[in-house]
Amino acid sequence: MQVLTAQELHNLGMNLVGKKLQEMGYEFVAVNSQLKKHPQFVLFKKGEPTIFVLVKTTNNIQNPEEYDVLWMETFKEHAKKQNAKVWFAGVGIANAESVDNPVFKDQPYYVAFEDFIKILE
Repeated sequence: MQVLTAQELHNLGMNLVGKKLQEMGYEFVAVNSQLKKHPQFVLFKKGEPTIFVLVKTTNNIQNPEEYDVLWMETFKEHAKKQNAKVWFAGVGIANAESVDNPVFKDQPYYVAFEDFIKILE
């Protein structure tokens, strides 16, 4: 069995978040799935400000919404200059048989993703 790389795990989280955003009626102006490149999604909906969505995928399904507060302050300043909102999506993905095991390709997994944390409205 092959373990998912950090990039593959991130892409899985991106796909889950992207699906939810589409269901909410957003259009993607830009998508960046490269690790550590932010924002991952730039959203458009007629009559609303631009929204930057940051996605962090982790194998911690207990607290997937934890993020670097100091770094987020810097990003918020960038978003303010662009008149954009900032949403954070913390996605936890873990092996379905045991959270102590890594996530394997083509094997069942759990997803912990409730909703977006609205960092800057």
